[in-house]
Amino acid sequence: MTRILGIDLGDRRIGLAIADPDGPAMALMTLSRAATPALDAEALARIVAEQRATEIVVGLPLHASGAEGHQTELTRAWVAAVQPIVGLPVVFRDERLTSHLAEQRLGPMKRGRSGGPPTRSQREAYRGRVDREAAAIILQDELDARATARIGEGGTGGGPTGGGLAQRQTGGEEVGGPTDGGSVETNR
Repeated sequence: MTRILGIDLGDRRIGLAIADPDGPAMALMTLSRAATPALDAEALARIVAEQRATEIVVGLPLHASGAEGHQTELTRAWVAAVQPIVGLPVVFRDERLTSHLAEQRLGPMKRGRSGGPPTRSQREAYRGRVDREAAAIILQDELDARATARIGEGGTGGGPTGGGLAQRQTGGEEVGGPTDGGSVETNR
């Protein structure tokens, strides 16, 4: 059975979601970022094996204009370090607005005791839930784009974020430009 792992990569945490190719994306868990991408890859490899994932979708943090920036470079570098260790093909998916959508889905953060500000642990737990939900949104966006492409309706494959950018990386150089589905494939 084919399963796809969705990743929302952050500076402190990695939000994860899982889905079958034709099923809904479900928030899975949040990992704390390790000291190195290699250590992140080891943790991901265990989860990939447990979940029997055969592909990974990683959110690509683009500017609102769609341009790539510093965070995009950091994400691409992280994937370049992690992908050979995990050994699965990776697809990049535009992640603009996914954290905002995740926060809307989850509602506001709970208040602390006696209605005061949330504690540090409450804030961390909420951010972890947001990261997991954002990973599910990224993954569902990719699944929706694929479903649209399969049924031949055209469209941009933008899904809930209006993005529509997907790039495939299995290990190397670019092999094509934008397609009707708004994707660019790269192979390594």
